[in-house]
Amino acid sequence: MHFKQGNFSGTMTALSPITRELVRNALVTIADNMLVTVIRTSRSTVVKVNLDFSASICDAQGQMVAQGLSLPSHLGATMPALEGCLKEFEEDISPGDILASNDPYSGASHLNDIFMFKPIYKAGERIAFVGLTLHHTDMGGRVPGGNATDSTEIFQEGLRIAPTKIYEKGHPNRTLFRIIEKNVRVPHTVLGDIRSQISALNVAEKELQRVLSDYENESFKAYMQDLIDYAEARTRAGIAALPDGEVEFTDWNDDDGTGEGPIKIHAKMIKKGDEIVVDFTGTSPQMSGALNPNYWFTASCIYAGIRTALELDIPTNAGFYKPLTVIAPEGSWVNPKFPAPFGARGLGGYRIRTMGLGLVAELLKGQRPACPGGSEFAVVYAGYHQNEDPFLLLEFHVMTGQGGGPTGDGQEGGPYCLGNVANVPVEVIEAENPVLIEEYSLLPDTGGPGEFRGALGIVRQYRFLAAEGTVQLRSDRKYHQPWGLEGGGCGAPGNIIRNPCNNAEEQPSKFVLTFHKDEVLRGEMPGSGGWGDPLKRDPTRVAEDIRQEKVTQAHAREIYGVIVDADTFVVDEVKTEAIRAAMGKAQ
Repeated sequence: MHFKQGNFSGTMTALSPITRELVRNALVTIADNMLVTVIRTSRSTVVKVNLDFSASICDAQGQMVAQGLSLPSHLGATMPALEGCLKEFEEDISPGDILASNDPYSGASHLNDIFMFKPIYKAGERIAFVGLTLHHTDMGGRVPGGNATDSTEIFQEGLRIAPTKIYEKGHPNRTLFRIIEKNVRVPHTVLGDIRSQISALNVAEKELQRVLSDYENESFKAYMQDLIDYAEARTRAGIAALPDGEVEFTDWNDDDGTGEGPIKIHAKMIKKGDEIVVDFTGTSPQMSGALNPNYWFTASCIYAGIRTALELDIPTNAGFYKPLTVIAPEGSWVNPKFPAPFGARGLGGYRIRTMGLGLVAELLKGQRPACPGGSEFAVVYAGYHQNEDPFLLLEFHVMTGQGGGPTGDGQEGGPYCLGNVANVPVEVIEAENPVLIEEYSLLPDTGGPGEFRGALGIVRQYRFLAAEGTVQLRSDRKYHQPWGLEGGGCGAPGNIIRNPCNNAEEQPSKFVLTFHKDEVLRGEMPGSGGWGDPLKRDPTRVAEDIRQEKVTQAHAREIYGVIVDADTFVVDEVKTEAIRAAMGKAQ
């Protein structure tokens, strides 16, 4: 059991693991309550419904001590963003200040993600920071929503906020608020979300002050450090229990967002003792589009992938990251140089996350599920109502389900552990935007074949109702499908179609186009990868898939060698055995 000694109120006292757990739960609850506050007070769909936000608590030096139920990809960037603010203001931070930044070149992620941090004081001493990150609907720039893939430098993407104070000693920075108001397309939405973010930080401050009232300053600081040390020790023990070895994995992005590509993402993972090194040497160089993730986003996504191989109850804080090293050569696609844009870096980040899962799967052969589905589909629809009021729909629809695994099929439409955002209900989209959702359903035959099938792909079909609007789409996996494992097949590719029922036009996976009234966009998202030999799949599972209309009769025959009665859904065992025997010989 892990103990430390500390001097509290003049006496030597051993730190209690029970108290440590109480402190941990208190901090996690405060972080979660920040998120609840945001859900109740924010205005944008991307925040209150998509849940594109993250909350954390850091110590006075900027080390993360606790996180809320948030996005893994944000949390690895929390400490670098706070570090950027501390470099600017370390000698000039006071009670009532709120530090803010969205600058990727100062530790943040991309311009839409504004990081805010509020220092917490007791008896004149800074004890901690409460932090909150929100994806804001628009930050200006050349394309509504700020996620255009074909931007070629960060200056095209909107308002870049270097580390600054949005509140100083309890007073708002009115100049910054006015600059934001005049540079975004939907100021009421953006400023509403900013005020929601600030309110959540204020709520967290009050809750943390109540907790601090039960502790001496030195005691509480010691427990925060002990939580970090505990997480590091648990992480190192978990890593040590994994097999030593070197593994490599390669995945691909279809293009760089401007039509150039494909992009090769290659990494080697070296696991030795209680440490892991992931090296991206061999990855494609920096490209011109806005899909490149910056270094900290790349590292964060890899941390999240490795996290899936360890025990779930290990605290995720600064201690978790200490045994992990991520090498990303400067000037590569995963660590581009200034002035590279980052607006659509979320798509690149999803590829890094699947890379992390692939590396873990290579290290733990036969134990991990195949690649999750989805095309990292994100759509922006923006324009003006007849009364000239602006509208801006921003929706991330990135989850179609898990890949098949060693114990069962992928879950259709289920959550993706490294994403954590929620799909937006049809009713919400239609109530808030001039859009009709004509279809939202599972796509038969799209799950990767295997002994355990991958989750099906999903289709979302939009009819645009405004007279005119800009549609910006970010997606992928049209040419490089979600991979299978242990002999399982890939999930079906994604596809984008304009006006599918009237002069249908297949579109590239990324574009910025003008759509007019009653034009339709159909997004067919890829299925997840399969696991294991399809000819070993239990025929009764295939029959049930047919009954549920997840698999067609033809697909069952061609891929699985299974014949099922169309009326009774009973397997014809004689014909199935014969067909499978023939298919096995042909392999």
